[in-house]
Amino acid sequence: MGMMRLSKCLVSLLFLVALSGFTHGFVMSPHTLLNRLSQNSNYYLTTEEHWFDQTLDHYSPYDHRQFKQRYYEFLDNFQVPDGPIFLKICGESSCSGISNDYLGVLAKKFGAAVVSLEHRYYGKSSPFKSHTTENLKYLSSKQALFDLAVFRQWYQESLNLKRNKTGAENSWFVFGISYSGALSAWFRLKFPHLTCGSLASSGVVLAVYNYTDFDKQVGESAGPECKAVLQEISELVDRSLESNRKELKKQFGAAELEIDGDFLYFLADAAVIAFQYGNPDALCTPLVEAKKAGEDLVAAYAKYVKDFYVGTFGVSVETYNQNHLKNTAVNEGNSDRLWWFQVCTEVAYFQVAPSNDSIRSTKINTKYHLDLCKNVFGEGIYPEVDMTNIYYGGTKIAGSKIVFTNGSQDPWRHASKQTSSPDMPSYIITCHNCGHGTDMRGCPQSPLSIEGNAENCSAPDAVNKVRQKMIEHIDLWLSECKGTGRSSL
Repeated sequence: MGMMRLSKCLVSLLFLVALSGFTHGFVMSPHTLLNRLSQNSNYYLTTEEHWFDQTLDHYSPYDHRQFKQRYYEFLDNFQVPDGPIFLKICGESSCSGISNDYLGVLAKKFGAAVVSLEHRYYGKSSPFKSHTTENLKYLSSKQALFDLAVFRQWYQESLNLKRNKTGAENSWFVFGISYSGALSAWFRLKFPHLTCGSLASSGVVLAVYNYTDFDKQVGESAGPECKAVLQEISELVDRSLESNRKELKKQFGAAELEIDGDFLYFLADAAVIAFQYGNPDALCTPLVEAKKAGEDLVAAYAKYVKDFYVGTFGVSVETYNQNHLKNTAVNEGNSDRLWWFQVCTEVAYFQVAPSNDSIRSTKINTKYHLDLCKNVFGEGIYPEVDMTNIYYGGTKIAGSKIVFTNGSQDPWRHASKQTSSPDMPSYIITCHNCGHGTDMRGCPQSPLSIEGNAENCSAPDAVNKVRQKMIEHIDLWLSECKGTGRSSL
């Protein structure tokens, strides 16, 4: 929500697009899904900004305040006037445009318009000039879903005005990845009359308090040899923290992380990102080779963290600093505090170490996460996980016409719906580097593969087979909508 620090944590990069996410660890947003993209215009269908007056509190009968919400539209493939409208949900980071992933292919195939609404509070769509804990009280998935519903109605009416029609309805279909994937599924659940169906790519619909399956999946994705090396590194780091704390943190370029838990979370996420976003060999190959050569494993991991995680992938160490998370200034390119608020109030996804056989340090536990929530946001802030799952249903979501897709190596897939049920098919894309949002983004996830090109996935056929299933469901559900003359059934 990835979706979304990585492992999710939200990544602070020079140039970001939310393809969401998560999902940090989605990276960590789910938990996010964030991708560093080139400034090459080919990476976007459009970056032209539009604005919409959105209601601040959809649940208040007397608070009528509004704020400006950013959105994008891409009409090049739109079959006027009756073509479908694809609503791409932006998630837990700044939305810089409509990225040219596999949705661009689908828009061409179906003659669809593509519109994308930036999530409230993120990017340029903040209702306030300061993100104090009090001002964040309107930041929730429930409010975000209402934003989408109100925007969808307004956009349809605007389209009708341009065509001098009254009451006309195009067929709508909703798309999202990671946390946005969850929002996509939840939108169809809560507003079934407003969309013909939804795609929930790596959609993390299950809020999880202690998400131990996350770390377990990292071990499975790594394989026995790489897993053993990662575990040995964690043990060495834990021991070194006791005797050589300052020098150890300096070795990883993370001297600013005074809280040991923040530092250990940073190291854990650095490994996660390789599997989540389709670069397993970038992590495992040098570490296994270092082990076989009898080299210093901590030094080898420090090199990977600095060269790949911080260097190539572009993660900022500051993202993990709780002092940074306390910063209430509104910053278009920095969404770390915002996602953590959603983590600490709604979904948790606490990526704690399992009781045994863990990859990450056992010091990354429930107390660390709860202390972070309290330290950053104040007393009384903790995730209402049970309430979230009661409201949406978790993996028992009672929806219809929702496609769930997940990558086999993605640790976030255990918070998604992985089994098919009537009218809600679920597909696992299985390959060596199939991770978060592979169906829409290809492999690896960063930098973006234009139109989600799957040629760099270790099993392109596996990706293409699931994509064909997606097309069949979208085609069927759009045709059923059109047959009734309504947006949905």
